[in-house]
Amino acid sequence: MGKIAKTTRGQATRAALLDGARTVFEQDGFVDARIADITAAAGTALGSFYTYFESKEEIFNAVVDALGEEGLNPPSLAYVAGYEKDLVASIADHHRAYLEAYERSARLMSVVEQVTNISDRFRRRRTARAQAFMTDSAEAIRRLQASGRADSALDPVNASRALSSMVSRSAYIAFVLEEEGPEAIEPLAETLTSLWVNALRLRVQ
Repeated sequence: MGKIAKTTRGQATRAALLDGARTVFEQDGFVDARIADITAAAGTALGSFYTYFESKEEIFNAVVDALGEEGLNPPSLAYVAGYEKDLVASIADHHRAYLEAYERSARLMSVVEQVTNISDRFRRRRTARAQAFMTDSAEAIRRLQASGRADSALDPVNASRALSSMVSRSAYIAFVLEEEGPEAIEPLAETLTSLWVNALRLRVQ
């Protein structure tokens, strides 16, 4: 078997393990999930798991990291393009996309909250990842303040943290705790957009 074929086969096996792990984590939660169940769901041999991952914790981290590729990153003003055009519409689009991604992954996000509460290592990892987005968001707020489009009295770091938390927690309540469906996305996106605009006292051009 050639090198390219081996690489392609390895990528397929790893992808299958990630898909199987997500299925098992969503069904059983993190604590009760077993590596044997993951490999069974992936249709791979148990021994092949350790070719790609060292532990259940490592594959869980990989599953969570993949959420970013699906658009589920911490809410951040850094994503909002077109400050000179329609800033409010850009914020609404950002909220809508985030909420759509969250609703699709609500079962996994429930497990993420579970692991955050029981694993200091995962909590620190999640916090560090979120911090990068909040730092970029704070810088976006500074740019808006410098251009006279946002309240100059606001502390950019605290404002970034509060705005991001508002969106992510609202999504958690709506789609995990209350188990709402896609119909909740649009009204929630509109409400969150109004709250961001009012909190920042945005001057719309």
